[in-house]
Amino acid sequence: MTTIAQTATGKAVTSIEAAIRERDSFEALFKPRSVAVIGATDKEGSVGLAIMQNLKTFRGRVYPVNPKRDEVLGLQAYPTIAAVPRQVDLAVIVTPAPTVPGIVGECIAANVKAALIISAGFKEIGPEGAALEQQILAQARRAHMRIVGPNCLGIMNTRIGLNATFADRIAKPGNVAFISQSGALCTAVLDWSFRENVGFSYFISVGSMLDVGWGDLIDYLGDDPDTESIVMYMETIGDARSFISAAREVAMNKPIIVIKAGRTSAAAKAAASHTGSMAGSDDALDAAFQRCGVLRVSTISDLFYMAEVLSKQPRPRGPRLTIVTNAGGPGVLATDALVLNGGELATLSPESLTQLNSFLPPAWSHNNPIDVLGDATPERYAKALEIAAADPNSDGLLVILTPQAMTDPTATAAALKRFAKLRDKPLLASWMGGESVEAGEQVLNEARIPTFGYPDTAARMFTYMWRYTQNLRALYETPVPIHEEQVNRAEAAAIIARVRASGRTLLTEFESKRLLAAYGIPTVPTEVAEDEERAVEIAERMGYPVVLKLHSETITHKTDVGGVQLNLGDARAVRDAFQQIKASVSARAKPEDFLGVTVQPMIKLSGSYELILGSTTDSQLGPVLLFGSGGQLVEVYKDRALGLPPLNTTLARRMMEQTHIYTALKGVRGRRPVNLDELEQILVRFSYLVSENVWIKELDINPLLASEEALVALDARVVLHPCEMSEADLPRRAIQPYPTQYVSPFTLHNGLTVLIRPIRPEDEPLMVEFHKTLSEQSVYLRYFHPIPLSERIAHERLTRICFINYEREIALVAEMRDEAGQPHIIGVGRLIKLRGGMEGEFAILISDAYQQLGLGRELLSRLVQIGRNERLARITADILPENVGMIRVSEQVGFKCRYDHDEGVVKAEIVLA
Repeated sequence: MTTIAQTATGKAVTSIEAAIRERDSFEALFKPRSVAVIGATDKEGSVGLAIMQNLKTFRGRVYPVNPKRDEVLGLQAYPTIAAVPRQVDLAVIVTPAPTVPGIVGECIAANVKAALIISAGFKEIGPEGAALEQQILAQARRAHMRIVGPNCLGIMNTRIGLNATFADRIAKPGNVAFISQSGALCTAVLDWSFRENVGFSYFISVGSMLDVGWGDLIDYLGDDPDTESIVMYMETIGDARSFISAAREVAMNKPIIVIKAGRTSAAAKAAASHTGSMAGSDDALDAAFQRCGVLRVSTISDLFYMAEVLSKQPRPRGPRLTIVTNAGGPGVLATDALVLNGGELATLSPESLTQLNSFLPPAWSHNNPIDVLGDATPERYAKALEIAAADPNSDGLLVILTPQAMTDPTATAAALKRFAKLRDKPLLASWMGGESVEAGEQVLNEARIPTFGYPDTAARMFTYMWRYTQNLRALYETPVPIHEEQVNRAEAAAIIARVRASGRTLLTEFESKRLLAAYGIPTVPTEVAEDEERAVEIAERMGYPVVLKLHSETITHKTDVGGVQLNLGDARAVRDAFQQIKASVSARAKPEDFLGVTVQPMIKLSGSYELILGSTTDSQLGPVLLFGSGGQLVEVYKDRALGLPPLNTTLARRMMEQTHIYTALKGVRGRRPVNLDELEQILVRFSYLVSENVWIKELDINPLLASEEALVALDARVVLHPCEMSEADLPRRAIQPYPTQYVSPFTLHNGLTVLIRPIRPEDEPLMVEFHKTLSEQSVYLRYFHPIPLSERIAHERLTRICFINYEREIALVAEMRDEAGQPHIIGVGRLIKLRGGMEGEFAILISDAYQQLGLGRELLSRLVQIGRNERLARITADILPENVGMIRVSEQVGFKCRYDHDEGVVKAEIVLA
């Protein structure tokens, strides 16, 4: 049955038609064929006049709308949008804020596809303005119209001459898309771009982001053939899940570079008042950017430097830079900038040193930086660079030239042109000086070798390139499997439900440790004693020494009220400790806060470290994880790293590597290393606990004791969101967790039971083996052409198959276990959302030995149900005519199949809504 929706005009549309309208509306925003300016005028100094003048470059139709004008700049004006005689793609609205909701309604009635609201006076002025925004948004959503703004500079598309802004001129054409939340910054960047000869494909001011947000724009620009990189000035992230989902999809193919304002609390407050939105934690946003492959820079100049560098040179494979220079000082400056920003000087190999010694003057530096001396000829430069480029210890190259009496900057540049396209090592250059080096700089730039006026800037750009490589590598580095058998999700959910049913938000230490144990996180044995005799009884059974801690449903930090007694060696000590805790709590808090004590063995691990593992809730990103040095001085040392759940083992290791304590954990000064593989597993299971249990607001394990012998949580604190909140009001998680709701068994026709579950990144090795079980016929029927096994199991390809974004697609795998208990994948079903999110495409592939056993039909049935859960309007597939089995299965599940003579395939379609 097809869902019917009403537009503002009362015309009914299906959900499929609604999806098409939204897609057309988005296209109309950025590639309109006709534009109406509502509020157009010829009044000097007005925004309406500025936009009309700027639209003279537009290669489309322009309609001024103003009831008080017969014409504007020689063009006939119309009293209302309804009076415009032809279809309008884009309405540019520049009238006062109170009039805008009514005008948007008129645009919808006139079938205008999209709106750009330049006007200010909305949520940035307070509740009255915010109410106007909601009126606009409600109308737009009903009509499936997309809106940019309000309170923005406007939009430029240089390819079609569209300048729907009040800037003084249109940007130069180029391959960089620039998006900004600040209109004023847009004009400053535009002026800078003319001086620096930087061109843009799009120049977009998003303003308050009432409707169109970062994720929408990244998706659109990711598909745009004229855009090679996306650079952004951001004040608030808005819909974090949409941003991360889109950025992760696009970043592998196009660099996304962000400068985020609000690093300091004062700047964050200013950003919030400027946009009417609250800024989130800056460190948490750093973690978000890393997680989705986005590169964050610190200055506007770096924003465009990196766009240029990444478009001209390959990304480095590591952090090691080799510097070739004709002066020592600039080499030292570059080295400082390199190391301070996380890079490393490459160590020259013995072979390289020998080769350099064979032709360089005796006074050369004999190290990296390679100082070829002030009298270096172009030939000396080129030979030194050739040796450095061939050194396996180097990941990138920087050539520095200072203009000295014996130097020929232009000839040297020409001699280096042949190194512009090294396969896996970037080459950067710093030609220092003014007029004397300009010709050389031009030679290098034309050869696509980026040039910088100062060597420390060039070195910093290399470290940004390496950081970008790291971010992308972490996205698609195959992790190891998680020990899922240690996780009891039902028990964890029951513990939280009982606490909420009692009206509490604070778990006791005993409940907190049980919650951790349900996710396989080792905890010290803990029992509750309501009186001192019970405490002694437990201590005798556990064995001395023991620890007593306050048992309370109201007090979170036990040490603050004298609620911890350590190293108790006998029954008398236990009794005394019980009474001391009771008295201290009564004095420092309230007697009713004391409900007894917990008893646990005194854990002493030789050579152990105290770690902290925690989670808090960010207003924009939802749960954020923390790992670092723990103990009572945790807030003093501040040695920690942040991440977003859920993690895998690769991401967990990256978090650990960002801390100072990680060096000690690997073993230092005779101490044995801790079990880092098991620590990874604990971090991953902890991230599952946080991401899968939405009522958890805060969770601290401090300390998590780590030694060669064991890893154990000594103390834990869990706080839930208020009971009066509804689940819909909880902060949205930035990354969709693993969809455990789609995990369940299925029995094949031959009696074999398999587990059908969503695919994981850890499944890459299993997918390699799966593809080895496929015949050439099965591969041909699935992919429509032969694909060699070596290509099908290549890491670069399988990462795209296994590392999926559950927000955008789902892949179900059928897993069986052999007699030895080893897992094997025998079938895969995939459902991919198309752009716009209302339609999906499916594909099924079954191992030859398990075909015709009901697995394909079961996978497809489950994908259809997932499509319904995700509110897809329809699911389609193209099937080869000779694939009669897949056609039959599709029809059994409810698809309509028809042969398309033009394409030579069978079109399968099922309408869901």
